[in-house]
Amino acid sequence: MNYVLPGLILLLIGYALLKGVQVYEAFVRGAAQALPLLVRILPYMAAMMVALAVFRQSGALAALIEFLSPAAGAVGLPGELVPLVLLRPFSGGAALALLQDVYAAHGPDSFAGYAASVMLGSTETIFYTISLYFGSVGISKTRHAVPVAILAGLVGVIAAIVFAHMAGV
Repeated sequence: MNYVLPGLILLLIGYALLKGVQVYEAFVRGAAQALPLLVRILPYMAAMMVALAVFRQSGALAALIEFLSPAAGAVGLPGELVPLVLLRPFSGGAALALLQDVYAAHGPDSFAGYAASVMLGSTETIFYTISLYFGSVGISKTRHAVPVAILAGLVGVIAAIVFAHMAGV
């Protein structure tokens, strides 16, 4: 299994060589074209990361989690998954760290572990993705994209709870 990615890369390079593509030059050209894109999207990414860090460090996230936990429990969502629901739309890395915390506290085969796993697989880092893709092409008015993406994320959370209950864990 450790050789799948290197094997695919070698296969791609071999195919390119068979087609007469100068692989190194094509790679360098592509990397050079990516730099201006990186410069364009970096401010959007930095703004989102700073806002998330301020939200967490100020204690506002903890207060929001404490406020929402009783309501989440009433609809079948364990309180320990509320941080995952709140942070997943902003940061995949933070969501993976929270998933690891859920696994450590409850185990992967518990209801919380199973629901968190399904939740991570059925939701997206909405604001990261929107800032990356819309920012890269210069779109600042997202219209219906954000509300629809949030609705889709909510459906993913509901699906995670339903499927975890259906699994009987």
